[in-house]
Amino acid sequence: MSPASHAKVAIIGSGPAGLTAAVYAARANLAPIVFAGHMYGGQLMLTTEVENYPGFPEGIMGPDLMEAFRAQAERFGSVIHNVDVTEVDFSVRPFVLRTAEENYTADSVIVATGASARWLDIPGEARLRGRGVSTCATCDGAFFRQKHIAVVGGGDSAMEEALFLTRFGSKVTVIHRRDALRASKIMADRALRHEKIAFIWNTAVEEVIGEDATAALKLKNLATGEESTLDADALFIAIGHDPNTAIFRGQLTLDDAGYIVSDDGVRTNIEGVFVAGDVYDIRYKQAITAAGSGCKAAIDVEKYLEGLEAEHAAAVPA
Repeated sequence: MSPASHAKVAIIGSGPAGLTAAVYAARANLAPIVFAGHMYGGQLMLTTEVENYPGFPEGIMGPDLMEAFRAQAERFGSVIHNVDVTEVDFSVRPFVLRTAEENYTADSVIVATGASARWLDIPGEARLRGRGVSTCATCDGAFFRQKHIAVVGGGDSAMEEALFLTRFGSKVTVIHRRDALRASKIMADRALRHEKIAFIWNTAVEEVIGEDATAALKLKNLATGEESTLDADALFIAIGHDPNTAIFRGQLTLDDAGYIVSDDGVRTNIEGVFVAGDVYDIRYKQAITAAGSGCKAAIDVEKYLEGLEAEHAAAVPA
């Protein structure tokens, strides 16, 4: 390995968690290497205006916010590579990280690869993301005050989204593929009783209709095959997330859903490998909480590396 291929700390991921970790690690003179991936910036690169991130009273576009994160990390000396880590080996010291072009080693690693929202993969969905199509009610719900909002899903997360969106929308319609909710009884009962929430059962969304903004949804009844159109100003998709942990299987402890397990939200089962952001956070999934966890991971990495240096110094004969 060349000296340039070794790092005191390697950060895998470039969303709010990864880049905040990079800022803190760089300011601690740890010269982090960040593997940002070919599609860097995390889920905020798919959003339009962000109004709930502190420090931007007028709001900021998601990609602009992530460009600012990146510039700040680079200002303090982070080296950012727009490549994907394809394989890791945490069974050896230093740890090994492989990309398509090169192998790297690192004394410590922060995993901040995030989670990806599941989409419907239907016509109009990708084109109208950020223009009425969203996977985050807390991020985008306030844009649709006194509008008709549709929610797809039948689990707890869908009911939480629907209930939250009643604060803004004039009406919320839940569209579910089955004839009964999969949500817990308490969440289902809250949604079913809410005066603003209506339900369309046994139905799938086939297309999002609109030019510059979402205007309607093409629906198909899965029991009868009948097609219809529902006027709606927004579509919130709440059918789950998939953590980006494929390369860590067999290396780190994952839960049944594939999220990294961490007792304290920072450390993994491998000493020297830390975690930050949505790759372990199954509850909050916000840019601000991801950034905070990136800060914690970087601070703990600094202390971990200080401990390694102290052990090494103690082992060297006087």
